[in-house]
Order: sequence, then C-alpha cells, then structure tokens
Amino acid sequence: MAMIQIGPHKLPARAVLAPMAGITDLPFRRLCREFGAGLTVSEMLISDAALWDTRKSYLRLAHDDNTPRAVQIAGADPLMMADAARRCADMGVDIIDINMGCPAKKVCKKAAGSALLREPELVKEIVTAVVAAVDLPVTLKIRTGWSRDQRNGIDIAKLAQDCGIRSLAVHGRTRECRYLGNAEYDTIAAIKQAIDIPVFANGDICSAQQAKQVLDYTGADGVMIGRGAQGKPWLFREINTYLATGKLAAPATPGEIKQVMLNHLSALYRFYGEHQGLRIARKHCAWYLQELDPTSGFRGIFNRLESTSAQQDAVHHYFEQHEQNLEEAAA
Repeated sequence: MAMIQIGPHKLPARAVLAPMAGITDLPFRRLCREFGAGLTVSEMLISDAALWDTRKSYLRLAHDDNTPRAVQIAGADPLMMADAARRCADMGVDIIDINMGCPAKKVCKKAAGSALLREPELVKEIVTAVVAAVDLPVTLKIRTGWSRDQRNGIDIAKLAQDCGIRSLAVHGRTRECRYLGNAEYDTIAAIKQAIDIPVFANGDICSAQQAKQVLDYTGADGVMIGRGAQGKPWLFREINTYLATGKLAAPATPGEIKQVMLNHLSALYRFYGEHQGLRIARKHCAWYLQELDPTSGFRGIFNRLESTSAQQDAVHHYFEQHEQNLEEAAA
C-alpha cells in the first residue's frame, strides 16, 4: 500500500500516536517514535495564547529534531484558533491538528473538543480560519458524532475536506459515549468511503491483529493508537511487523520491558525535573506493569517512593524478583 501523505510529509508507517493530554509528552513521543510510530502529535494546547506563558504550555510545546512535528490545538473561537496556529507555525511546527474529539467535560463546557460536532457552521468557521492562517497542512480529529442520535461524522468529514483539512482521525465513539462501551467502526468505514483525504481509525486498538482487522473493515489508511500504547510503546513495532509480513512480532521480553521502563523514567526525570518527574513516572510504571503483571503489589510500593534513585532501584529489584519467580515456576 502507498505511504500515507499529509501535505508534503510522507509517513513511514500506518500506525500513529494519538494526542493524549497528560500522556503524550516529549519523552513518550520519542519512545513511540523509536518503536516505529509513523507520526506523534503533542498534547492538546488551548488556543488562547495569552495562557501559554506557563510551564505546562512550555513543556507541551517542547520538541526535538524529529519531523514532521505536529501540535494539536483546541478551542471554539475561529480567530483565536487561527492565531494559535500562526504562533505554532512561527515556532517551527510542521502540522497543525485541530481537536474536535475530546469528550472531557472541562473542554466540552467551553464548546470546544467534541462539543463542536453539534455546530457544523462553527466547525466550518474554525477549520476555514486555521487553514487560511498557515501555510502548513492542517489535520482534524473528531468522533463519530455528539450522540448516538446525532452521529453526523460523515457530514463533518465532508465539510472538513471541503475546507482544506489534509487528513482526518476518527474515534469510533460519540461524545456521549465518552470511553464507555466498544468503539464502532461502521461510521469510520462510511467516512472513508465519503472522502478522499487520508483517514485514521481510532478506538480500542490494542494489538497488531486488531489494527489489521480495523484497517480491513474500515478501509482506513492508517490507525491511530491511544490508550493501547500506554505501558506498551512497542505496540507500534508489533503493528508494523504484522502489517508488513502477516506474522506476529516476538513479544517484548521482561528484559526489554525493564530497559524501556528505566530509559523512560530517566527521560521523565530529565524533562520535568526530579520532583514532578517522579510523580509522572508513577502512572507510567502502573501501565507497564499492567501489561506485564497486573496482580503485582509493586505499584503501591512504587507510588510511595520519594526519590528518582529509589524508583529506579525498585524497578531493578522488581525484575530480578520477577525473573526468579519465573525460574522457580519452571523448575
């Protein structure tokens, strides 16, 4: 299959990382790139640039030399969204992504995120303003609609394409669904049939086999991986291998998981500083262990540690004990 192209950018793989607030920071994006993510998108940035003069916004805008660099913006005011896009372009961003998929109450109550799906005319105004503001490809992330009774994803997709959007990611739930129930892919398949730009299917994709099934069912150009990559960044390697060969990649070994965890923790400490870094490390550690050993009591121990060195020592000890338990079970 031909490579996915967004404006001038050809993506090296069909699996990309979804933007997730509080998760897809620079250390995690780098890690997913290393494992083969075709594109990574920053955490959502509020469109009001007057609020960017904070450490949180500074960190969300942090980037390295990997290209294309994609930043997601969210808001409900077309002029403010256009200004945010221009500011991002001035900082060297390669792709602007518009968030119309977030179901969070604090976003929707400001008529942003997936709340915009109730107002197609406002969607049109925002997309038109952002596309006109920058000489960069603009992409869009949506849900299938506001509610089961207002599943207007096809209309929004057509409108977006007509206004100049260069690729579309569709989460297979409505805003009403939030993250409950199962994602549905019929609407994504219908959207793919209705438009010509690249479409990424998103929602409940946690394995290489699921990625292939969703691609086959929807006809989508690629898959966008969100929660499936938490604690499992090597999922991108597994998907890429399976799509290329039809064979499952060898699973990550405990030794590899240990090294990935330690490298990730070190990157978090460097990026955030020790105090904030060790707090953020706790949730990532829990996700890694959910993949490896969900019944372990190690999470509670790890969450009480108050230094980065203690966290890393604990990871070393955990894997030593894990290996010993496996040897005893095999004996």
